[in-house]
Amino acid sequence: MSDKPHYQLFIDGAWVDGAQGQIMTSQNPATGEDWASFACAAPADVDRAIGAARRVLDDPAWRDMTQTQRGKLLYRLADLIEEHAVEIGRVETIDSGKLLAETATQSAYVGDYYRYYAGLADKIEGAVLPIDKPDMHVFTRREPIGVVVAIVPWNAQMFLTATKLGPALAAGCSVVLKASEIAPTPMLEFARLIEKAGFPPGVVSVITGDAENCAIPLTRHPDVDRIAFTGGPETARHVVRNSAENFAVTTLELGGKSPILVFDDADLDGAANGLIAGNFGASGQSCVAGSRGLIHHPIYEDLIARIQEKMQGVVVGDPLAADTQIGPLCTSAQVEKIEATLATAQENGAQIRFGGARVDRPGNYMAPTLLACPHTDIETLKVEMFGPVMSLVPFDTEEEAIAIANGTPFGLGSGVFTQNVARAHRVSARLKAGICWVNTYRAVSPISPFGGYDQSGYGREAGMEAILDYTRTKTTWISTSDAPMPNPFVMR
Repeated sequence: MSDKPHYQLFIDGAWVDGAQGQIMTSQNPATGEDWASFACAAPADVDRAIGAARRVLDDPAWRDMTQTQRGKLLYRLADLIEEHAVEIGRVETIDSGKLLAETATQSAYVGDYYRYYAGLADKIEGAVLPIDKPDMHVFTRREPIGVVVAIVPWNAQMFLTATKLGPALAAGCSVVLKASEIAPTPMLEFARLIEKAGFPPGVVSVITGDAENCAIPLTRHPDVDRIAFTGGPETARHVVRNSAENFAVTTLELGGKSPILVFDDADLDGAANGLIAGNFGASGQSCVAGSRGLIHHPIYEDLIARIQEKMQGVVVGDPLAADTQIGPLCTSAQVEKIEATLATAQENGAQIRFGGARVDRPGNYMAPTLLACPHTDIETLKVEMFGPVMSLVPFDTEEEAIAIANGTPFGLGSGVFTQNVARAHRVSARLKAGICWVNTYRAVSPISPFGGYDQSGYGREAGMEAILDYTRTKTTWISTSDAPMPNPFVMR
C-alpha cells in the first residue's frame, strides 16, 4: 500500500471517488517526484455536484437561514482557516512549489476576506422606489443568483477562492468549486474546513479533473447560474463559449503583462524593491507580475545595478525552508517555455544581465533573470512568462512611457514609482489597467476591488460591489388601490 496521500472529491457533503475511477498524481515541484494522488471528476460527478447545489437552494436549512446566520458561518470558516493556515500552506507548498512563508501567511490572511463578507451578509439591502404612480407600492430586493461555478488556478488558490466563495456564500448562493488539476490538494484540504464550519451538505462541493470530463460539463451545465473564472485567456474563451449553453453570468480574471513605470525622481531603492516584488515574488508566478519594467533613461543603468546588488544574496532553494526567497516553478513546462522565450528575446537584442538558466538541482528551478531590452519588440515583453523573469526597457518621456505601458492587449495590474504627486495622479489615471499601485506593488485587501481590462478579463472580485454580483434584483409591485384593475389592454 502506498504511503502517499490520496484525496477524494467532496460532493454534497460526502467524500467520494470519481464515477469513472480516474486518478491523477501530483508532483512535488521541488523534487520532481510524485507525492500524492487525487480522484478526478467525471460528467456524472459534475451532475451530482450541480444537482446538490440546485437542491440546497430550496432546502430550508440554507434557503431560510437568515443573512446574519450565514455571516456567522463565514466567521466560523474564517477562524478555522486561521487555525489550519500552516498545515494548508504546507500542503500547497509541497504541491505547487510556492514558498511556505507565503502560502501559510496568505492562507491566514484570507480569513479576513471571509470576515469581510460575513459582515456584509446582512447588509444586502433592497429599496422602496419613489414610483410615479400614487396607487402603487414598489420595492426591490436582492436574491441569491443561484448555483455558482467557481474555477480557480493553482497559483494563489486560497486567495482566489476567497474572492469568489466569500461573496457567493454571503449572498446565499451555492457553489461548486473546481480546483485546478495541477496541484489541487490544498483545495481538497480546504473542503474539510467547509464541512467542519457547518455549512449544509450541497452548499459547497469541491471537485477537480480534466477539461473534457470536468471543466466543460461544469461550464455548460444547464443548472449553472453564474461562473467565476480565474485563469488564462485561451481557457477563458472556451468558458465563454460554453456559457452560451446556459447563459450563466460570467466574470473573468485573466492574465497580464503588467507595466511598472519608474521615473527619474523616484526613490530608486524603493523602485528596485517594487520591481523585485513584481517579478520575483511568488517566483514570478502571479497574474499581476510586473514583468514589463519601463525605466526613465537617465536612471536605467543605475536601477539595474541596484537590482543586481539586491539580488546578490537571494536564496533559491527548498520552498519549505524559512530562508528561501525563490522556489521552484510549479511545472517543468513553465521552465521549458521560459528557456525558449529567453532564447528568442536574445535573438531580438535583449541582454541577460543575470540568471537566464536552470538552477542545477532536482526540481523545476529557474534562476531569477533580468533582461535589458533595447526596444519593445522583445518576446519577454509580450508574453506572460509566469516565472522569475524581469524585462526592463528604457523610455525618454512621460508620454512615451504611457504609450508603451498601454501597448498591450492586457490590463490587469500596473505600477508607478515617482515622488511627484501630480505625476502619480496624472499617469495612474491614464494607465489602462484595473489596478494601479503607486510607490508599492503587489498589495491586496478584501476591501479593494480586483480585476482587469481587455484580455485581462471583466468583472471585479473583492470589495463591496462583488457581493452584489452574486445577487439578482427582483422588483415587486403592489397595488394599494381598492378599485379594480383598470383597462387591461393599456399598459399603465
